[in-house]
Amino acid sequence: MSVPTTPALTVGDEVPPLSVRVTREQLVRYAGASLDFNPIHWNERFAHEVGLPGVIAHGMLTMALGGRLVTDWLGDPGRLVEYGARFTRPVVVPDDDTGALVEFTGKVAEIRDDGTARVDITARFDGRTVLGKAQAVVRP
Repeated sequence: MSVPTTPALTVGDEVPPLSVRVTREQLVRYAGASLDFNPIHWNERFAHEVGLPGVIAHGMLTMALGGRLVTDWLGDPGRLVEYGARFTRPVVVPDDDTGALVEFTGKVAEIRDDGTARVDITARFDGRTVLGKAQAVVRP
């Protein structure tokens, strides 16, 4: 079996963008998979009581979608060497069939001597960044 190859990367190369609609149904599925049943992810009243604008997506779900941006581009999740991000703003998920649109972009920011590359990822919801310092180290 051959492993897909990624062409040589250069600083400034852009990763194809990814747009994902996060719905309440996805939050329920993610809660079940992650065992994170915090009511801020499913209970509107509770979310408001603790000062949130509404039910919010799990931060780790948002981060995972950013990782998907990179692994889809690479064609092989094993080429993702390292990935980290900070949660800067919540993704508020409305109680409708449309959900919340989260848009991901990425750009090669550094080529390292060891052959890996750093990709800076931007995640936006409602025009605002929701992940800070989202960076992936990849082996092309």
